[in-house]
Amino acid sequence: MSAEISAEQLDEIYAFAIQLGKDAGKMLMDAAALRINSAPGQGQQAFEDKDNAVDIVTKTDTDVEAFIHSSISKKYPDHKFIGEETYSAGSSKDYLITPDHPTWCVDPLDGTVNYTHLFPMFCVSIAFIVSGSPVIGVIYAPFLNQLFTSCKGKGAWLNETQSLPLVKAVPIPANAPKGCVFSCEWGKDRRDPDSEKGKGGNLGRKVESFVNMAVEIGGRGGKGGMVHGVRSLGSATLDLAYTAMGAFDIWWEGGCWEWDVAAGIALLQEAGGLVTTANPPSDPATAEIITDVRLGSRLYLAIRPAGPSATETGRQGQERLVREVWKRVRDLDYSRPGA
Repeated sequence: MSAEISAEQLDEIYAFAIQLGKDAGKMLMDAAALRINSAPGQGQQAFEDKDNAVDIVTKTDTDVEAFIHSSISKKYPDHKFIGEETYSAGSSKDYLITPDHPTWCVDPLDGTVNYTHLFPMFCVSIAFIVSGSPVIGVIYAPFLNQLFTSCKGKGAWLNETQSLPLVKAVPIPANAPKGCVFSCEWGKDRRDPDSEKGKGGNLGRKVESFVNMAVEIGGRGGKGGMVHGVRSLGSATLDLAYTAMGAFDIWWEGGCWEWDVAAGIALLQEAGGLVTTANPPSDPATAEIITDVRLGSRLYLAIRPAGPSATETGRQGQERLVREVWKRVRDLDYSRPGA
C-alpha cells in the first residue's frame, strides 16, 4: 500500500465509493424508468456509435460519468481520474494508470448495449487504484439490486451483508473444465473469420476457443473441455463479479479496457479468486509460475475462489484449471501502447 493512503483514509474512501456507486446506479435506473414509463415512441434512448455498431455510447453514460468525476474531484482533488467516456473521447490508447498517483478508474455504464435494450445485465463500475493495483471495487447492478463491494483486507461482499464467495470452500472439480461454467464475451471485432479481412482475427480465435471448451471430452483433437455451460452476459464487469460470487468457475476474455475490469479484479482477488493472462504460454502443462494479470494488458483469465480438496490446496486447484483452459484456447491480439 502506498504511504500516501493510510488505513483510515482507505476506510473513508471505501465508504465514499460505495455511496457513489449507489447514487450512480440510481441515475441509471431513473433514466431507464423514463423510457419504461414514457408514451409510445417517446422513450427512445439517444445513442451514437463509437468504433462500430456494437460499441455505442448513450447520453446516460456521459451524464453518469460527469456526476462521478465531479463528485470525486470535489472530495479528492489530488486524485487522478480515468473514465471510459472521457478516455474514449481522446485519440490515445495509451495505458494511463501510473503507480505514483492514487487513481479512480470508472465505467459509468458497463453493458451499454444491454442497457439500451433494457436487458438487466448492466452496472456502474468504480475502482480505486493505489500503486498500480486495484484496492477498492464497487459494482452496482441496479436493475438486479446487486451491489458488489470490496476493500483490500476487509473482504468482498454482496449487498454489504453476504460474504463472497456465496458458497465457501468448494474445490475445483477433479476433471475440470468438465463440470465448470465458462463465461466469455464475443467482443467488438465482428469481421467475418471466413473472409480475407477477418481471417486470423480475434473473433475467429474466440469462436474456436469457445467450441473447444464446450465440446465433448476427446473432441477437437483432444481439446474438448465439456464445460457444464457457456455464458455471455454482455458485461465484463458482471462476468468478474459472478466469478467472485462463485456462480462462474472461469472467465476468459480479451479486448477489455481497465475500467471494464479494475473493480472486478479488486472484488475477485479479495474474495480469493485468481486472475492471470488469457493467452497461453508455449507449453501450458509445464508453466510453473502463474502470475497475476497486468491491469492494462487487455487479456484476462479469471478463476473463482476455491477451497482445498483431499489432494490439493485451493490455489493449486485454481492453477490446474488455468493450465487446462490454456490448453484449449487460442492466443488473442489486443496490443496497446504503454501496457
